[in-house]
Amino acid sequence: MVMTQSTDSPPSPFNLKTYLGDRQPRIEAALDAAVTLAYPETIYEAMRYSLLAGGKRLRPILCLATCDLMGGHEAQAMPTACALEMIHTMSLIHDDLPAMDNDDYRRGKLTNHKVYGEDVAILAGDALLTYAFEHIARHTQAVPADRVLRVVADLARAVGAEGLVGGQIVDLASEGDDSVTVETLNYIHTHKTGALLEISVTSGAILAGADDGAVATLSGYARRIGLAFQIVDDVLDITATSEELGKSAGKDLQAQKATYPSFWGIEESRRQAQQLVDEAKAAVQPLGAGSEPLLALADYIVARTH
Repeated sequence: MVMTQSTDSPPSPFNLKTYLGDRQPRIEAALDAAVTLAYPETIYEAMRYSLLAGGKRLRPILCLATCDLMGGHEAQAMPTACALEMIHTMSLIHDDLPAMDNDDYRRGKLTNHKVYGEDVAILAGDALLTYAFEHIARHTQAVPADRVLRVVADLARAVGAEGLVGGQIVDLASEGDDSVTVETLNYIHTHKTGALLEISVTSGAILAGADDGAVATLSGYARRIGLAFQIVDDVLDITATSEELGKSAGKDLQAQKATYPSFWGIEESRRQAQQLVDEAKAAVQPLGAGSEPLLALADYIVARTH
């Protein structure tokens, strides 16, 4: 008998760069197709200027990853993935305004209001916010209506006074306030940054039909990576250059904002971020091999330099 060697080989280790390189172009194409030029051209140009300015596309990628993890397919989640990026872009346009953080650069380009004026920038953000919900409602296919409705409701909560807006208002009120505590800082960033990241993770799972237990597990993962993301942001505002960040460095110090390094120092802040990421990874590992993108994205959050 002639013995032949098995041609089976162990599966290749997960490669985040390859994973992102596969999905980011499809997200870019979907965003480009979602917001096209029409009359009045100025508002659509302003919307597209910021929406298509690049970026990590972390939120849509998280949405697609959890949909896939829970047995769904990309087409089911892509409209929501695009809507998440529209809302994130709105928050950046408004955050950069003189009435907020007053920044001149975002992603290495002039901010929206520096190109189109404050009036158009405000309206561009408003248009992206409202269109995001229309885009989910009109373009989501092969998903039961109750799941789509739940995503719309959860997303609205994440963006409103119970989420992003609530975090932003406390953030503004805390500038220059020496009495701000770590608990207040956690509130700000759990809402201002974390709420949109959390719905980015849970929405894909909901669209795929995940049960409440899986959604709760993914919520725990998302809350931890959301806080870790902000801690790393605070550290980078001190340690990175404006060129590396693509926006003005040192803005938190100039605005007299409380930050995690101001409470803990840089090294302890990094340790806290790593601990949160470790806890996030431990939470989703029981979900199986399909959780590899979530594990790698958690590591990416603490390792990033911009």
